[in-house]
Amino acid sequence: MFLLAAISLGFLGSFHCIGMCGPIAMTIPVKRTSHFSIISGSLIYNTGRIVTYACLGLLFGILGKGFMLAGWQSFLSIILGICILFLLFIPNLSVISLKVGFLVSFIGKLKSKIRILFGIHTNRSLFIIGLLNGLLPCGLVYLGIIAALSTGDTFKGALFMIGFGLGTLPAMLSITFIRDYIGIRFRNGVRRMVPVFVAMMAVMLILRGMNLGIPYVSPSATSNAGVKCHMCCKPAK
Repeated sequence: MFLLAAISLGFLGSFHCIGMCGPIAMTIPVKRTSHFSIISGSLIYNTGRIVTYACLGLLFGILGKGFMLAGWQSFLSIILGICILFLLFIPNLSVISLKVGFLVSFIGKLKSKIRILFGIHTNRSLFIIGLLNGLLPCGLVYLGIIAALSTGDTFKGALFMIGFGLGTLPAMLSITFIRDYIGIRFRNGVRRMVPVFVAMMAVMLILRGMNLGIPYVSPSATSNAGVKCHMCCKPAK
């Protein structure tokens, strides 16, 4: 279920990615001698991007596991859901956060390194461009990270971000070939769907943290423990 949500988030958000990351994807230094060379180069670039997403998911999955072991996972899930809704309805908050001094310096260094790599026409440079691009500011990536954090599991956190990256792959691969055929109305329609899907994920996080005892949606955190205790403490005949 969570993997399907990750892929769906990536796919729906991929048309936003075309607007934000598309200029990089369209100008990456791939060999344009054939369709095969363009696709293979694009795959190498996007593989680097997804590797970065996986590492971020792994890192925040570890952090989420720490919250889970401390017994704070329900609280964390509710807070993350509320934060997503705030960022969704007050987008200027995310813009303000990017004006922090060290973030501006870090992002500037990333962009400078990417510009240098654009002058090197090798598969290695394509892969590194993808790695670095995965670290550039992106609201949808932040949402994916929040979801990875909420999994409370190292493996699931990494898997969620891999699924997110794979969801963006069709649009990012095809942008070179079909960018002239994707109409503005279609792109705008998909972009309007993204906030709805994001809001649904936020509500799901909040419900999950409330432990309402609803299977799959808001399971009780204590129900399984209660069953085990009952079975363990049952007196022998």
